[in-house]
Amino acid sequence: MSSPDQGNTYLEKVVAQQAVLEDDLRARRVPSPAAPGAAPPPPGPVAKRNRALGAPPAEPAASGQVDVRISGFWRWKNVLVPPNAFVVHTRRGREEPLHIGLGVSFRFNPSTDSFLVVPGATQTILINAYCICRELQGVLVQGYVQWIIQDFATAYRKLDFGAEDDPMRLVNIQLREQAEAAIKDKVSMMGVRDVLSDKQPIIEELTARLRGVAEGEDGGDQGLGLRIVTVQIKEAVVSSSRLWENLQKPYRAEQGQIARLAELEAEEVVAQREMAAARLKETQRLEHERELAELRARNEAERFDTEAAEKARRTRREHDDAREVAELHTETTRHALRMERERHAEEAETGRLRAEREAELKRLELDAEIARSGVRARARHEHDLLELERERSRAAVQNERTPASVQAELVHSLPEILAKLPKPNELRTVQVNGADQTSVAGLITQLAAVLTALRDATR
Repeated sequence: MSSPDQGNTYLEKVVAQQAVLEDDLRARRVPSPAAPGAAPPPPGPVAKRNRALGAPPAEPAASGQVDVRISGFWRWKNVLVPPNAFVVHTRRGREEPLHIGLGVSFRFNPSTDSFLVVPGATQTILINAYCICRELQGVLVQGYVQWIIQDFATAYRKLDFGAEDDPMRLVNIQLREQAEAAIKDKVSMMGVRDVLSDKQPIIEELTARLRGVAEGEDGGDQGLGLRIVTVQIKEAVVSSSRLWENLQKPYRAEQGQIARLAELEAEEVVAQREMAAARLKETQRLEHERELAELRARNEAERFDTEAAEKARRTRREHDDAREVAELHTETTRHALRMERERHAEEAETGRLRAEREAELKRLELDAEIARSGVRARARHEHDLLELERERSRAAVQNERTPASVQAELVHSLPEILAKLPKPNELRTVQVNGADQTSVAGLITQLAAVLTALRDATR
């Protein structure tokens, strides 16, 4: 908690931020070079307040003057106005302006004409209203108002846009003063808590008053030709640091009480949980020890029963083993005798089977020999039948041959026959009469006679 003589740190920060923001909202341009040896201009109220509050120095603010280009010379000049700026052009001897509107360019004669150019963009006014509330306590209310020119024909007649560095400066000052007065009037009828907690009544009162001044009431011609775009309240800060802390104390104390009660509840819950956990842990330990004692006793009894049963089992096993050994010896002897009898029976059976096999082999060999003899006889018989069939076929073929073919064949084979015949020592002639030499039988008879003669000759 700060001491009574200390300043309100939050208030100082708010004021410094508002000053920096107000400086940033100004349009910036490169300042014109100062004359050599000229003294720098004195710092303005914003710079002084920034230095007093410890805020960083702001860059030099440029004017809101509109960038109007003028070309030509002497009486034949042209004025080029940006499209987002209002202009009014008047001439000597004329009651009404020659040109008036947004972004209107025109010809200009310096000897008879005059013109005024005003920015048409939305203007923002930052408000720092140091007010006294119903409890006679200082309150700083910060807000901003945005406005725009709605009817320039009315605005340029009722408002002063003649400042060379910033045509909007005097209008912004007038609207700021009216806004601060409205805020102070409204805050003077409100309590500190109402100002800090609900800013809507201030916004409604400020909006109603500014719109009544700027736009007129009930659509009459009493307005300034302006339109209020928006009204907002950013901050409401108590100037007294002690009062500021006292206002915060109930909430802080309440929150501290809630936090402490929550801590106590948490500690109580933790303590109950710890006691329950300790009780459960002790109960589980006792239960575990009881179960262990019962388990040990049961294990001891089971071990004793197991040892007694093991001894009885070993005794029975020894008797059983002795009886099994005697039975095994008897069974072995019986098995040896049985095996001996089976061996003799097998030898006898083997001899019988060997004799039967030898007899069977002899029978099979005899059957095979008989089968082979039958096969050879059948083969020889089939061969004889085949030869006989061939002879029949040749005889049939020979019988079917014509005499001319027989003669041709004989004539064709006579050189071979003569080549194979021995050289005769004598010549005999055989005359066959009564045979038809043109028929096959006659030819065969003649050949038989010739062959008989040849055979006789060779003897």
